[in-house]
Amino acid sequence: MNYGITYQKSKMFAVRIVRLYRYLCEDKKEYILSKQLLRCGTSIGANIAEANCAFSEKDFLAKMYIAFKECAETEYWLELLFETGLLKENEYQSITEDCTEIKKLLSSITKTVKDNKEKEDQV
Repeated sequence: MNYGITYQKSKMFAVRIVRLYRYLCEDKKEYILSKQLLRCGTSIGANIAEANCAFSEKDFLAKMYIAFKECAETEYWLELLFETGLLKENEYQSITEDCTEIKKLLSSITKTVKDNKEKEDQV
């Protein structure tokens, strides 16, 4: 399975998160929630990068699970920013769609690797 597309999408997403962070700090003067968003939103791709250099399948899976969890946390902060009026609906929808897509990719990858591992263990 080629994980390159997930890495590329997560990196592009991280760039969007950094830009959103700047916007929230400069235009909205919001520093606390935006910092949380910056940390987890950029962590997704960093963990995928680590997974791609994993020394074992178990290590790979652990890093991908972390990326998945960071993605879920990112969704939470985006929801909070939207529900508190710091993000407009179109801004929220656009970036949330990207986050959801990455989360689905990570879910698929972790499920496939786990299923393959279980099949190998049964043989």
